[in-house]
Amino acid sequence: EDILDGPVQMLRTVPVIGLIPLLIVWFGIGEEPKIVLIALAVTFPLYMNIFGGIRNVDANLVEASRTLGLGWFGQVRHVILPAALPNALVGLRYALGTAWLALVFGETINTTSGIGYEMNTAREYFQTDVIVVCLVLYALLGLIADLLVRGLEKGLLAWRPAFSGA
Repeated sequence: EDILDGPVQMLRTVPVIGLIPLLIVWFGIGEEPKIVLIALAVTFPLYMNIFGGIRNVDANLVEASRTLGLGWFGQVRHVILPAALPNALVGLRYALGTAWLALVFGETINTTSGIGYEMNTAREYFQTDVIVVCLVLYALLGLIADLLVRGLEKGLLAWRPAFSGA
């Protein structure tokens, strides 16, 4: 935590969208800058939620695992990761939403194809119907991604008595 968290928190405050010109210079126009932009955008929500989940693991559970003779790896595998999993999945849901936002920005500014490109072209020709259809398409794709993670939550968190899976 002392080594990793400070620099990550510092980098988290840099606006990812503001990096687009730099990514274009480094990677050119194409898929690479979009992939890097999305990866950067999802890193921090995932990190923050996983970090928070690990920090909030009940100390009594960790102590009980030590008492039962679990080593470091066993504690991580059987206690810490399962206890942090709900937060990690919330982070994944949030990160997927952030990924869609980053993709919209990436496709709007730096591309020659894609939904964002179509929206940008439609803007130039005042085709509001095309823009609305693109926005609805993004919303539907986001909903599908969220439903997939919710299904993953339902399967992975079925062991938790407080989880209803609804």
